[in-house]
Amino acid sequence: MKPNQAAQDEAEKTFETFMLWTKRVTMYAAIFLGIVVFGCNSGVETGKGKTGSQYNGEQYDPSNLSVEK
Repeated sequence: MKPNQAAQDEAEKTFETFMLWTKRVTMYAAIFLGIVVFGCNSGVETGKGKTGSQYNGEQYDPSNLSVEK
């Protein structure tokens, strides 16, 4: 086998391994981040004394915009 053919074969093998590990790491990172986001958002706005993003329609009611003074 010629040296350039051996180098080509090794490069292809290394690239395939690199792509395999890149896909694995990306998949596990996405799963981990999905679990973290879900865990941080679950149950935050429930129960007595909840705070945060409760919508108040009266506060954002644009009915007073057409009143002339």
